[in-house]
Amino acid sequence: MLTTLTRRRLFGALMAAGLCATFGLPALAQDRFITVASTTSTEQSGLFGHILPLFKAKTGIDVRVVAQGTGQALETGRRGDADVVFVHDTKSEEKFVADGFARKRHDVMYNDFVIVGPNSDPAGIKGMKDISSALKKIAAVKAPFASRGDDSGTHKAEQRLWQVAGVDTASAATGWYRSTGSGMGPTLNTSAAMDAYSLTDRGTWLNFKNRGNLTILLEGDKRLFNQYGVMLVNPEKHPHVKAEDGASFVDWLTSAEGQKAIAGYKIGGEQLFFPNADKSGS
Repeated sequence: MLTTLTRRRLFGALMAAGLCATFGLPALAQDRFITVASTTSTEQSGLFGHILPLFKAKTGIDVRVVAQGTGQALETGRRGDADVVFVHDTKSEEKFVADGFARKRHDVMYNDFVIVGPNSDPAGIKGMKDISSALKKIAAVKAPFASRGDDSGTHKAEQRLWQVAGVDTASAATGWYRSTGSGMGPTLNTSAAMDAYSLTDRGTWLNFKNRGNLTILLEGDKRLFNQYGVMLVNPEKHPHVKAEDGASFVDWLTSAEGQKAIAGYKIGGEQLFFPNADKSGS
């Protein structure tokens, strides 16, 4: 069976050659959809399940999500295998624009990262507010720590935090520091099974059911701020990009209606994301 991306490429090639009807694919021409490469947290938190039906009801445009770590999502955009990229590593997003793969990036929303760990808290970090001091304590006692290790926005943020703390996790990769190479949900499953510490975005944590002995142990450091941005893939780089419908999605996310939809997504009465769209882009 053809994957979505393969079908997308095949359809583009057939359309360019005028062969769509010959190959019996007229239904593809009638489908109105865009492909969005996005971080796993927007999907695993349940946000997309809340806002995408509202966008489709408004515009008639279906959104097909490719949920990946931020690094992979940006690479999907670079290849032209997505119309829109919706991720959370501002530095990488700004490079994406600087390299010409998007014309602008737009702030959409934010939440924060937290450190979760077992109730027993072997490193004694519960209630701390300084992330660097907490990471040093975890490393000092060699308490198990589960990292995504997948070049995601969360993984990039975590690596920067370890660097600021002066801890070389590469030298500990076969000991207390474990890289899962997977998304936030599976990494939290690993943490629960190992009674390990982990850095997670709050949205995924709030929607995570298999917590076991895990609890939030550290939150509130301003360095744990987690900004999300959205970009339309530049059609000058990839002419097959659905620029009009992709722009409709970007505009809706950053509009009053889209921002209200984001703010309205809650679990147990707790808001997961906080809209802060910058209509001028960056």
